[in-house]
Amino acid sequence: MADLSSIERRKLERLLRMGSGYVLDFSDRTFSEFFEEHTRRDIDAAVYRERGTSKANRLRGFWTVEGNHLVGKVIQALILYGQAENCLGDEPGLTDDCRKIASRMMRDTPVAELDALTATVDERDFETVAQHVREAIKKNLPEAALDRLHTFVIKYVRTLCEQRGVEVNRDKALHSIFGEYVKRLRDAGHLESLMTERILKSSISVLEAFSDVRNNKSLAHDNPILNYEESLLIFNHVASSIRFIKSIEARTKHATTSKTITAPGDDLPF
Repeated sequence: MADLSSIERRKLERLLRMGSGYVLDFSDRTFSEFFEEHTRRDIDAAVYRERGTSKANRLRGFWTVEGNHLVGKVIQALILYGQAENCLGDEPGLTDDCRKIASRMMRDTPVAELDALTATVDERDFETVAQHVREAIKKNLPEAALDRLHTFVIKYVRTLCEQRGVEVNRDKALHSIFGEYVKRLRDAGHLESLMTERILKSSISVLEAFSDVRNNKSLAHDNPILNYEESLLIFNHVASSIRFIKSIEARTKHATTSKTITAPGDDLPF
């Protein structure tokens, strides 16, 4: 649910001329086409019609059901449309106020740990994949980048395994090498709780299933792609796992560096 305040809702309704059940100058057909183009959602779906069937009520339903990022994206697109068609409400300062509302909401990314999806080594193709993944999330199209996310995870896990002496080759499946990586972490004493170990071990089977999604429900091949909600769940789970692993690697690297700093010897030159 979008966190629009009552004041923000009233401003948006005045700007979009929703008082009589309409939205700007849209017909039912063009309203549906607008949402299909900008959100890949069916604004005529029952989930948006609980307040009523008018265009204004369906838009209110959309605000109630969808999250901040997507609602902000729609508000921004409606403002641009209204400016192009010269059909926005004409109160002084109202357009700027509503544009600020859209900007605030769009800063709320649909993947909480998005910053974790960055390359960890100075390798151009790795960073290119990471960038494609982040751009898909910022555009709120997680289903369109599942195959790139899978490529990112493979590169990331292989990099970790090579750093920890785990043999990596193309014949080894993603979940298999990740399982060896988790074992290395456990054996080195880097996991402080049994629950953490179990969570990471559960990710082994998750990554095995991810390979199936990549092969059969992504744009990697001529497939029907996975729906938005499940794609977003996969993105959030993967990003959260990567953020945690990055924190472990940073902590253990710091500890190793600290141990290699030698204490002052007895032969100091004074």
